[in-house]
Amino acid sequence: MAAVRALPALAAALLLAAAGQASKYSREANEGLAAADGKRREAGEFRVVRLNQIWEKAQRLHLSAVKLAELHSDLKIQEKDELSWKKLKAEGLDEDGEKEAKLRRNLNVIMTKYGMNGKKDSQLVDTNYIKDGTESDTLDDPRLEKLWSKAKTSGKFSDEELDKLWREFKHHKEKIREYNILLETVSRTEDIHKNVINPSEENLVKEEILHNKHRELKEKLRSINQGFERLRKVSHQGYDTTSEFEEPRVIDLWDMAKSANFTEKELESFREELKHFEAKIEKHYHYQKQLEISHQKLKHVEETGDKDHLNRNKEKYAMLQEKTKELGYKVKKHLQDLSSRISQGLQHNEL
Repeated sequence: MAAVRALPALAAALLLAAAGQASKYSREANEGLAAADGKRREAGEFRVVRLNQIWEKAQRLHLSAVKLAELHSDLKIQEKDELSWKKLKAEGLDEDGEKEAKLRRNLNVIMTKYGMNGKKDSQLVDTNYIKDGTESDTLDDPRLEKLWSKAKTSGKFSDEELDKLWREFKHHKEKIREYNILLETVSRTEDIHKNVINPSEENLVKEEILHNKHRELKEKLRSINQGFERLRKVSHQGYDTTSEFEEPRVIDLWDMAKSANFTEKELESFREELKHFEAKIEKHYHYQKQLEISHQKLKHVEETGDKDHLNRNKEKYAMLQEKTKELGYKVKKHLQDLSSRISQGLQHNEL
């Protein structure tokens, strides 16, 4: 009978021991993750030295949590492209240097986009992503400023629609900036090309690269013109409730896809893929907002000095930061793949 009474006590002791062991394993697992993360940071965030230097410089700038996560995603795409190019170069498949030139242009776009190209007029002013993103930021174009001002005071848009429209305006601003960077690069290359006295095979190759750059400029300009017409129409008439897509990048892709050399079946398949892409963008946007809220909360908790509360907020912030970076990379990679397919279709039209 005494043995029977001892069983519950024994079970309780075993449970306590198991809980202690589980806690130990959980603690060790967390410490292991922290150590692995530390090693990764020691080794460098990226496998390309130049990209690590840019990332380290960015840590010292006053970029918001969201912009820093966006930069990380951009650099991951650049890293993927540079490593792919190194393989091509080793196999002798970039003899004309076109892909290398494009990589340099892309990096220049990134540096300018985040105010790291050394030019004062490109330095970014950090803003609160949630509270004053639509007030303290500028569009750098009188036509866009005028349209945005009219849209805000028209009474045609709810707060949610105004937020969506602002994202479209910001997207258009980025397209203009990228076009101007590419235009400047082409102009410099043309100046060098004109100064060459003796034409050679190498210069004919460079001429072909220039032709490809002009085609890229033409595509970007067409997208800018289509985008502005859409903004003008939406700003005056409000949103069309029957519109198929809402996200500006998806709308751009769909407009270009309809002009590309796709069959009806291919176009329908592309439409379905764009729906999945739009859902992915919305998910990324949701995490961006959560990251900014978490960052603001973390700063507030740091001021209160509650250590346990601070640790919990740091863990949540780190998790959101990694998730936002990961989703940002997936969105940019998907956008790159979709844009490439459309570009091939448009080139086929020109042949």
